[in-house]
Amino acid sequence: MASRAPVANKDWLGLKRELPRRRQLLLTILSFVLPLGLWAFVSYVPFVWRPLVHITSAGDVDYFSEGMDVPRADFESENAKMRAQKMEPAKGCRVNPVYLAPPGAVAKAFYTAFKTPPRLPNEPWLHESLGHSISTIFWGFFISSLLGVPLGVLSGTYRFFARLQEPFIEFFRYLPAPAFGALCVAILGIDDGPKIAIIFIGTFFQQVLVIANTVRKVDPALVEAAQTLGASNWKLLWRVIIPASITDIYTDMRILLGWAWTYLIVAEVVGAMSGITYFINQQARYRNFPNVYAAIVMIGIIGFSMDFFFAWLGGLLFPWKRKARVGKKKRAWMPAFDPKPASVAVEI
Repeated sequence: MASRAPVANKDWLGLKRELPRRRQLLLTILSFVLPLGLWAFVSYVPFVWRPLVHITSAGDVDYFSEGMDVPRADFESENAKMRAQKMEPAKGCRVNPVYLAPPGAVAKAFYTAFKTPPRLPNEPWLHESLGHSISTIFWGFFISSLLGVPLGVLSGTYRFFARLQEPFIEFFRYLPAPAFGALCVAILGIDDGPKIAIIFIGTFFQQVLVIANTVRKVDPALVEAAQTLGASNWKLLWRVIIPASITDIYTDMRILLGWAWTYLIVAEVVGAMSGITYFINQQARYRNFPNVYAAIVMIGIIGFSMDFFFAWLGGLLFPWKRKARVGKKKRAWMPAFDPKPASVAVEI
């Protein structure tokens, strides 16, 4: 009787089984290489897009001047008129718009943006702008978590707090945080206070609901066992609910921190513009678009690095949730969490 190939060999896409580590690494690299390759293809390969013409010689065209960029249709139309009148046409080469900076220029801007002093004495350096933005994110999310996590745990544990809090929070979370910008400025001034408030409003109400939903997923058998053993409400919360849900709450916090970053640009235009948003707007005003792209990519790198660090830290704080790799040594810099809820011993 012919033996059939194992099902695992056919599961190349990872439908039911974890992908091999080499394939995971390859796909991770490709997830960055493919968009970068498309960007480079559009930027460097001639005649892929190139909707403009860079004038190298104006010829007899009145409103053309050397160094200006004009649409291809206008360039061809004016040259057709010049040829019909036996006059000298303009000359030029096809280029992409100035706002589409090529990857090489953006990579160079990563270095030059930190070394180039601001144009005006009162303008901040790039590293100062980044530090200001990180400080704004930290305080906004810290205050949000300081209040949102306990309220979320209480709502997920006790129906009394759920009914008391969640109807209003469900209503309020649909209100856009930027709509409170003018009110925050009126109350808190034009410095960092309203910016922190915008990040707080954008994350706090979502945080309470997400964490409450996570706490509700705790295995009811654990709660029933604790109640059978005579656990009080206080001990039930501290000895059962929180230990059973802490790892999932930690994962929720990592995701919610990403939401805080999405509100950063909106928050920093409230009141006095500051932080990395100020740098981006100033560079765009000077038409220095490689620096604009570099600053945007820096935000992504900082956010991704923070999430990667917290994922690694989670593997150290909650080692029972790390996946066991039989016969393979696990890399410390690539932690993974077991999606199945861990059992919690009930000790009252």
